Amino acid sequence: MPFSNYFANFTFLDYLSNVLDIVLVWFVVYKLLMVIRGTKAVQLLKGIFVIVMIRSVSGLLGLNTLSWIMEQALTWGFLAVIIIFQPEVRRALEQLGRGRIFSRNVMQEDEEQRRMIEALTKSVSYMAKRRIGALISIEKETGMNDYIETGIPMHSYISSELLINIFIPNTPLHDGAVVIQKNQIAAAACYLPLSESPFISKELGTRHRAALGVSEVTDSITIVVSEETGAVSVTKNGDLYRELSSEEFKKLLEHELLKVAESDDSSNRWSWRGKKSDG
Repeated sequence: MPFSNYFANFTFLDYLSNVLDIVLVWFVVYKLLMVIRGTKAVQLLKGIFVIVMIRSVSGLLGLNTLSWIMEQALTWGFLAVIIIFQPEVRRALEQLGRGRIFSRNVMQEDEEQRRMIEALTKSVSYMAKRRIGALISIEKETGMNDYIETGIPMHSYISSELLINIFIPNTPLHDGAVVIQKNQIAAAACYLPLSESPFISKELGTRHRAALGVSEVTDSITIVVSEETGAVSVTKNGDLYRELSSEEFKKLLEHELLKVAESDDSSNRWSWRGKKSDG
């Protein structure tokens, strides 16, 4: 049967149902990818892709033994996946039962962001008063996995007590940056790229240069607490905003992470761009 004749007897409803079928399949695949993003299952998918490619190439080249081995790996791999990734599979099924795979709980995410902001504000205020040096980078749209891999994995719930404890001098994790990813402390003692800008003030140290450096290559928000002065600074998009008060710091995070709309009243309008440093 010629391929051109396959669609000859299709009605409009047939076309519509096929298109809807394809769209729904892609939607399900996309949502599943969002569920496993950032987990060990991502590496598994890469491995499966490599096996499929080897299976296809070996079949074309007539490498029968290799092709058979890859075929067996794919045939029995599904069972192995269920056994190895049993916790991830269970978590995905639990989320499906709660209806969280196909719908984002915006209110819950907003509440998590607010808890993170409160923890950051409390910990930064504590460290600033006691001149405890700190460097914290918050991932936004641009992935920071390259920098997370340079540190010590934590994947911990964010609390002010934990953040303070990490940066206490002479502790194993205090030297380096904390990277926050998806409202969790992904890793500590991470290395961030230093800015090579010649316009940076000589009075700024390595933490500020690292904060500026990562802000030049990502859209992250990076917080610096000076060990010498206790001053709180923030970098974003290659700009440095220095000597922020606790109130300004909290409003900054709310503005950037919660996208709080500015008040129509100009007297109540607050813009952290007014604190921008020249270097």
